[in-house]
Amino acid sequence: MPKRTIAGDLPAPMLAKVQPEMPVGDGWTYEPKWDGFRTIVAVDADGRAQLASRDGRPLGRYFPEVIALLEAAGGRTSFVADAEIVRIAPGRMDFEELQLRLHPAESRVRKLAGEIPATLIVFDLLGEAGGSFTGLPLGERRSRLLAQGSARGWQLAPGSLEHVPAAPTVLVGPSTEDPDVARAWFADDAGIGQDGIIAKRADQPYLSGERGWVKVKHRTTLDCVIGGYRLSKAGDGIGALLLGLYGDDGTLHYVGHTSSFKAKERREMLEVLRPLEGGESFEGGRAPGGQSRWSAGKDTAWVALEPVLVAEVTIDRMQYGRVRHAATFVRWRDDRDPRTCTFDQVPGAEAPAWPEAGT
Repeated sequence: MPKRTIAGDLPAPMLAKVQPEMPVGDGWTYEPKWDGFRTIVAVDADGRAQLASRDGRPLGRYFPEVIALLEAAGGRTSFVADAEIVRIAPGRMDFEELQLRLHPAESRVRKLAGEIPATLIVFDLLGEAGGSFTGLPLGERRSRLLAQGSARGWQLAPGSLEHVPAAPTVLVGPSTEDPDVARAWFADDAGIGQDGIIAKRADQPYLSGERGWVKVKHRTTLDCVIGGYRLSKAGDGIGALLLGLYGDDGTLHYVGHTSSFKAKERREMLEVLRPLEGGESFEGGRAPGGQSRWSAGKDTAWVALEPVLVAEVTIDRMQYGRVRHAATFVRWRDDRDPRTCTFDQVPGAEAPAWPEAGT
């Protein structure tokens, strides 16, 4: 059963399933897919605000400037909304900088709030004045969101990152029924459409925890060296293959992982990889990280492999020399020399200028 609530009685976010093509026809609406931290926003009748991540973790302490904006806005009606916290640098979404905001020290949090402030994009209104709107169709929720935003002085986000107001700010996410507009957003893969498009039915209620929306993402094929692996939870198979690309100086850098395997494949793959354990792998370059404040105690240990295997994967995009989100395994490339698997495969992608420990 899908998870219906998080952080007490806040509704769990509605989710999306991946499709290769954008659905078209009567009743479809489209929004940009934002590249940030999904959050459920709640402001009570006294004006106190909270932010909860998609799995219910408190986010407010990391983004005091967003909390301050929500609590200072006009319109004292309590509400619950679905939103995304993003970092918009001039003309681009910067997830790398956004991740820096998750710092345990309060003094550092306050400093970063001033140096790299965040933007809150609100795209759905789930309730107001103690009442729930989740049973209402999206079209009606959208109308109520625009009214709530107007009462609080939120601007409608423009269709271009170049024209987004300076952070910190709270914006209402754009939406369109015109598939040509949505295609234009999607084509702007360096701007508002860089993380893809979300398609939604205008007559659909908000289905907490269910994959009732459609997301269409950019996909690029990439040949990567297998530099290591992580074990599955059961310990009897591969949990993830660790992907690497060579820089111009011949150093192998970790760029991401793929874990799109069935249970039988995971066990069989482990037997194939055992004889390759050891070697330099990512030594001297960027290596897979260990525990983080978001790993929640998960085992992130990894095993180095001799870098002799090459796999073809698909990715959505690469940023700062790393794959954003998990890659999808396509096939083994026995015909490919590992040393030819370089950053040159992705236009604009570069190896890190120096090894980054713990990334």
